Amino acid sequence: MSEAVAAAMPELRAWIGRSRVVAEEITLPAVRRIAGMLDLDPDSFGPGSALPPHWFSLFFADVARQSEIGPDGHPRRGAFLPPIPLPRRMGAGRRTRIHGALQVGDAATKTIEVAAIEPKQARTGQIVVLTMRQTISARGMILAVDEFDAVYREAVPPGAQSASTPPVPAPDGAAWSDAVLLDPVLVFRYSAVTWNSHRIHYDADYARDAEGYPATVQNGGLTMHLIVDAALKRAPGPLLGFTARLRRPLFVGQTVTLAGAAPVGGRMAAWAAAPDGTLAAEMELEFGA
Repeated sequence: MSEAVAAAMPELRAWIGRSRVVAEEITLPAVRRIAGMLDLDPDSFGPGSALPPHWFSLFFADVARQSEIGPDGHPRRGAFLPPIPLPRRMGAGRRTRIHGALQVGDAATKTIEVAAIEPKQARTGQIVVLTMRQTISARGMILAVDEFDAVYREAVPPGAQSASTPPVPAPDGAAWSDAVLLDPVLVFRYSAVTWNSHRIHYDADYARDAEGYPATVQNGGLTMHLIVDAALKRAPGPLLGFTARLRRPLFVGQTVTLAGAAPVGGRMAAWAAAPDGTLAAEMELEFGA
């Protein structure tokens, strides 16, 4: 463990268990903007319409004041998130249980709790894994419980490339697949809908010069959303939950393959493959009868 992380851990552990509540009205204009972004008919939604159950992740943004934004575009640490002393932040995965769906017109809440803060020594260097537990409620019931992992990483030395985990090939023998262009307009619209201002997703100079990536980085939340969308086209029943892990970054402008196996016992494996056939993200989805 680095000296900076070791020194910060007593304060960081005090954050575990802290919670706050974000309220949101699920308005029709917002839903129609999301539908258009996902290439759905905006007019297919009206007052009282039930939303796809995984759409809860498209609402409840943290609305930081401009003066609270850090150099990477995220809110500064210590305002909404623990002050982890590593400068780079990336989504890593999630575990989600679905109990119901938001509806247009809901007065909904998301209760956010710091569930865990774990320092680790990874192949790519010192990291800290932050797990946030999010409970979505509306109409007097819990609709979803979502645990989201974010990885904080060390800075990249000037001129160096961002380290990544060794590549592994995506699974063979997919039962279905879709080719999807990670269009820069799609990524921009997703960032706008979710109020995500992380500069690696739109600022190519920052992504290259400050964080060592070869190009602007695909939003991992969008990757997970697209995999769920593709799997739901082949679903044997209603979505009950899923787990997801982001393996390696994808980049804006790539055409990726979303693929999956045939469902077995109400479960389906699905994944995203980079253009070179390597595994970028993997997911297991659970469906009801």
